[in-house]
Amino acid sequence: MQLAAAQLAAHLQKGLRPLYVLHGDEPLLVQEAGDAIRAAARAQGFTERTSHTVAGAHFDWSEVLAAGGSLSLFADKQIVEIRIPSGKPGKDGSAAIQQLAESARGNDSTLILFMLPRLDKATKTGAWFMALENAGVTLPIEPVERAALPQWIAQRLQRQGQRVAAGEEGQRTLQFFADRVEGNLLAAHQEIQKLALLHPEGELGFEQVESAVLNVARYDVFKLSEAVLGGQPLRVQRMLDGLQAEGEAEVLVHYTLAEDIRALKRVKDAMNAGRPLPMALREQRVWGPRERLFERVLPRLSDATLANLLHAAHQVDGIVKGLKLADWPTDGWQALHRLAMRLTQACAAR
Repeated sequence: MQLAAAQLAAHLQKGLRPLYVLHGDEPLLVQEAGDAIRAAARAQGFTERTSHTVAGAHFDWSEVLAAGGSLSLFADKQIVEIRIPSGKPGKDGSAAIQQLAESARGNDSTLILFMLPRLDKATKTGAWFMALENAGVTLPIEPVERAALPQWIAQRLQRQGQRVAAGEEGQRTLQFFADRVEGNLLAAHQEIQKLALLHPEGELGFEQVESAVLNVARYDVFKLSEAVLGGQPLRVQRMLDGLQAEGEAEVLVHYTLAEDIRALKRVKDAMNAGRPLPMALREQRVWGPRERLFERVLPRLSDATLANLLHAAHQVDGIVKGLKLADWPTDGWQALHRLAMRLTQACAAR
């Protein structure tokens, strides 16, 4: 049985299942979901708790199997937590997990909680994961995307009795808050809690948030690609400054920008050759959120624009590797800024 994270609270009020699987890469949300399950279990008499971390291909599963299969009329109810940081239990682990899933059925004295990273499609269709899904509840913990972050912040503030002003002023406050904490949800949670310590319940003004919330945003090159293709120049500027401050390699940032340009050019060429856009995107292995961005921007990009961007990417490739070119900054990051803004503006043009 699969359950959305937002449905967990209502599910726990109805009763516990013998086995839960949390899988996702957002530590705060995984921790909160785990805490909710543990609290519900404690309320039903599960007082003992053991934890096992699967590390390496030669992990000994015997102790886990013994704990998960224990059933006694006299022992205290227990929670058995199994963490698999790699998300790959291996052949022996796969067999052990299927055995655990089977033993969980009808075992009212043991609650098994698996903690896994984000899983790919192949893993989720594997025998061991399917056994877990059939025996209990799986919860995919999805990250909070940038577009949803202001609303997430507002909901968290509401939990502690605080809110921003209504209308445009409040939206501006939430957008400012989101810019400060993007890519770092745990720090965002801490900054929200800080506001509860600094200010009483009620409405928060922009100045109160501005003076209290630290700039704890963390960026990665994949989100940079999303911002560039989305035509968001201010966000692109912040992300490039953040990546530079965090010591990201110039060549990796260039590769991300250049790969987007090359992919756009290949899809455009395929369309010019008569292929439908969906087919051209599949052939170039463009899917998911990136596919939607490509569908939006490709009609705006002419062949000449893409050719010029591809030539500029080639020039910046030399600059980040130490070459100097006329009409371009000698500093690699400045050249990357110029290339990124050219692509962003082209994607934003109507």
